[in-house]
Amino acid sequence: MEEVTVSSKFQVVIPRAVRESMNIRPGTRVQVLRYENRIELIPVKDPKSLRGFIKGIDTSVSREEDRI
Repeated sequence: MEEVTVSSKFQVVIPRAVRESMNIRPGTRVQVLRYENRIELIPVKDPKSLRGFIKGIDTSVSREEDRI
């Protein structure tokens, strides 16, 4: 767990280990969420990069007749 300081301009530096593990580069967009009493930063993925990420998923689930 890393600790950062908020600057007078309300900026923080994401620690190197976190940036590298999440592949965050300059210009990466992130969503800022308030969840209960904490702040979460979630990298925004380009929709093109998500193409095929569920390849091979099992689609043979039983469905009700009115849902087909």
